[in-house]
Order: sequence, then structure tokens, then C-alpha cells
Amino acid sequence: MTKASLKGKYEPDKVGAVGTLAVNAGDVKLRAYMTNATFVSGPSLNGLSLSVEKPGSFIVDYNVPKQDIRFQFMNTVRVLDKPLNLTYTHERSENQTALNGMLVLDSANKFSANYAFDSGNCKLKYTYVHGGSSTFEPSYDLAKNSWDFAVSHRLYGDDILRATYQTSSRVLGLEWSMNSLFHGNFKVNASLNLAEELKVPKLSAESTWNFDM
Repeated sequence: MTKASLKGKYEPDKVGAVGTLAVNAGDVKLRAYMTNATFVSGPSLNGLSLSVEKPGSFIVDYNVPKQDIRFQFMNTVRVLDKPLNLTYTHERSENQTALNGMLVLDSANKFSANYAFDSGNCKLKYTYVHGGSSTFEPSYDLAKNSWDFAVSHRLYGDDILRATYQTSSRVLGLEWSMNSLFHGNFKVNASLNLAEELKVPKLSAESTWNFDM
């Protein structure tokens, strides 16, 4: 089975597009990721990334123009009979290594932590799902000593309204995600920096189409 997706994004000052082509090859998936730079001024290798993925086990990404490679390994262990999902990520060129863990207490409560070995920074997040339709996600950044907050609510069908607030930058965000009629989705984003004297919201729209080939 071959699947393709095309994502278009519009902002007042620019228009962008990315495409993904995925092929199932037994237990692994082969994926090609392309951006605007791949096609501008004719086909090229700019903006092209290739990956090999075994779901739940590993992902290897190769950035063609930068000749850079990124490894990601996933595993699940049990702690007090609760699943702990672990993800180890290493980027060769940036020499960045991170470990992410998510402890699933039940269907409504999850704790997660992300630790960056290069900087020593740690981020903590708690996720609570209320009634199956509303999600609350407070998170704490130890390096910045600041809290971030996110609240999302499922509206009609699978449409989701999500609000975020970053206390360190004082940026307030709002996102509305809607299902489209063409096997994809449509998103509208708005953000407002409350720290700026002239508070002008930034708007963007994004649409994704998925195809089976």
C-alpha cells in the first residue's frame, strides 16, 4: 500500500507546501518528505528527506541536502504494572540527544518528561482527558522556570478547538482543526503576543489531503 499526503500552508507573508510519500514494505515503512525547496526552479534534492520506520520500534531519517542522519528508537516497559513509553532521539550534525518518557496511568491521566542531554534541560507535562472530549495539558520547563498551558475541546464530530498560552513569551494561541471532505483536514491558527505594545494577531491556514495509491 502506498500513501501520499500534500500539505499547503498560507500565511500573509508567504505560502508553503510539503508532501509525503509512504510505502509499506512488510514490517517497515519507507517515506519521502518534500518541501517547496524540492521543486522550486525545477526538481532538486533541496528540502528532501528519506526515512525508514518500523512502527513502535525505530525511525531513521536522512536529510539529503545536509547529508545528516537522525535516529529515533522506541520501547515500552512496565512500571508498577503501568506502561512507560520511552523514545530515544539522536541528531548527528547537531550532536543533540534526548530521552522522552510517557507514563500512562489510565485512559484519562498521563505524565511525560523530556530530557535533553546536551543542555541538561528537562520538560514535564501532565495530560488529563475529561469526559473524552476535553483535554488539559499543563507543562513546566525547568530551564526557563516557566509554565505552559494547553486546553483542547472536541466540537462537532472530530473538529477540535485548541488554546495555548506560553508564560515565558506571553504568546496566546488558538487553533481550529476541521475534517475536510477530501480525506484530509483543515486548520486555522491565530497567535497573539501579549508582550508586544502593538498587539496584532498572526493568522495562518493549513490544509492536508491524503491519498491512497
